[in-house]
Amino acid sequence: MSVQKDWLEKDFYKILGVSDTASSKEITKTYRKLARKLHPDANPNDQEAERKFKEISAAYDVIGDEKKRSEYDEIRRLGPVGAGFNSDFGSFRSGGMPFDISDLFGNFFGNQPNMGRQRGLDLEASLSLSFMEAINGITTTLTLGNIEGKSSTSVKVKIPAGVENGQRVRVKGKGQSGPAGPGDLFVIVEVEPHELFGRDGNNLTLIFPVTFPQLALGSEIKVTTLDGSKVKLRIPAGTPNGRTFRVKGRGVTRSEVVGDLLVTVEVQIPTEMNAKEMALVEELADVMSKNSPKD
Repeated sequence: MSVQKDWLEKDFYKILGVSDTASSKEITKTYRKLARKLHPDANPNDQEAERKFKEISAAYDVIGDEKKRSEYDEIRRLGPVGAGFNSDFGSFRSGGMPFDISDLFGNFFGNQPNMGRQRGLDLEASLSLSFMEAINGITTTLTLGNIEGKSSTSVKVKIPAGVENGQRVRVKGKGQSGPAGPGDLFVIVEVEPHELFGRDGNNLTLIFPVTFPQLALGSEIKVTTLDGSKVKLRIPAGTPNGRTFRVKGRGVTRSEVVGDLLVTVEVQIPTEMNAKEMALVEELADVMSKNSPKD
């Protein structure tokens, strides 16, 4: 494991402006947004923007990588953030008392740490949720097996509304016990897909099938939202296939922020047509062919 001084001194989550339980998707999305804003090409001769760009890039290099992130989280748990290395990089100083750096990370290699009182190890568990359970939140009980000699342990877990697939939810004090108190339990959420709706952050997405005449001539459609209510959506004449319409306030509510419903209209090609329908399509094709620009 590669350990750098910055891992102990800096809070990479705070630098990116995300929670330490944020999903990988959320971290990447936030980083890309900040990178576009702070990139040197977008801020020529701006030294402060360049400094911040380098800072968020260094943070994302760690917590944007699953393996590095796991190591970083464990290091933050074991050692005080803000303490520093001695110049020889061989020992660590905390409160004026140096000790061997190998003691700090001994548990990564199966060694018995000598640094004194420590919290217990953090634990991880996965939890499968339906799409609606993830949207609305749920309180459930997890059964953890073979912990500290116990055949099983039950833990009550409150999953907040709006969690995303891959997000980690911290349950404080439910990890392994230790001299300085127990570690934490991290619940990794696995969200089952919905048959109709998708998810993009706080926004819900929906593909709505329409006909060619509805797009060409304009129409009004009724869209069923996630809660079962219906909203009317006006499609202007000449709307291109694949256009997305935004229905305000019909998305996911998370931390008092409400997303929108993004409805994408797509022409549904009929797999079977009767003779009259076929004749009309052929007639339309003939007319459009005659009206199309010639090379």
